[in-house]
Amino acid sequence: MKERKEIETHLQEPPPPYHVLHKLSPGDSPYVRAKHVQLVDKDPEAAIVLFWKAINAGDRIDSALKDMAVVMKQQDRAEEAIEVIKSFRDRCSKQAQESLDNVLIDLYKKCGRIDEQIQLLKRKLRMIYQGEAFNGKPAKTARSHGKKFQVTIKQETSRILGNLGWAYMQQENYLAAEAVYRKAQIIDPDANKACNICQCLIKQARYLEAQSILEEVIHDKPPGSSDPKSRNRLKELLQESESRRPISLASTAIVLNLEDAFLEGLDQLMSQWTPYRSRRLPIFEEISSFRDQLAC
Repeated sequence: MKERKEIETHLQEPPPPYHVLHKLSPGDSPYVRAKHVQLVDKDPEAAIVLFWKAINAGDRIDSALKDMAVVMKQQDRAEEAIEVIKSFRDRCSKQAQESLDNVLIDLYKKCGRIDEQIQLLKRKLRMIYQGEAFNGKPAKTARSHGKKFQVTIKQETSRILGNLGWAYMQQENYLAAEAVYRKAQIIDPDANKACNICQCLIKQARYLEAQSILEEVIHDKPPGSSDPKSRNRLKELLQESESRRPISLASTAIVLNLEDAFLEGLDQLMSQWTPYRSRRLPIFEEISSFRDQLAC
């Protein structure tokens, strides 16, 4: 009987106020009103207007600028969102800059501005190996769908390398894409990255190397190999790889265009996370050798 009354009492309790539900400060400030219109009224265009008012009033500018850019992207106003961030990010705190960079990377991707996406991703990697990312801390607290979770520098590096590999693939620079995917695979191996490396090798007509990586996925070596999505992609790559004949690597080595300083910094960072071996991956040793031959 007591349990029944407790259940009935719980069911009769009103839902928490929206500012509590969405972790906002109470009140009627421009930013709080903007979030109410965005999340409760579901009116993105009206929310954008209120986010503008919040920025102009100096009300939680860090959050207002980022949230407005995200809503603009959802409304197919990505180009406008890029210009807004570039114009107003100097009003934001130092702590907000990394989050704004992440939003910009998504916006560049949506707009097909791959060169700018690559440059920003490489800048973020430089910040990591120079110890400037996460305000010098080894991890940070992130939020997704209202839930908090920890992100380590190692995880962030792997994520950025994966995005950089994707961007190089859009430019059809498959050797560069392979190089960064291989580094990401060393840091945080999984079947998806293995398949991405394989795709790059196939595009370079290096079918025997691609077949070798596919064999690893077949035998469930990388994590996630048994996932249905990985299995489907594996079948597609196997069909493509097996229908070709091997061609040597030599004619493709000159395609890579990554600065030595950039690679050196990344190698130094990764040496802290992985057992000692060669400071460079075999792919970079081959490229360095190729450059030495050209210099002779």
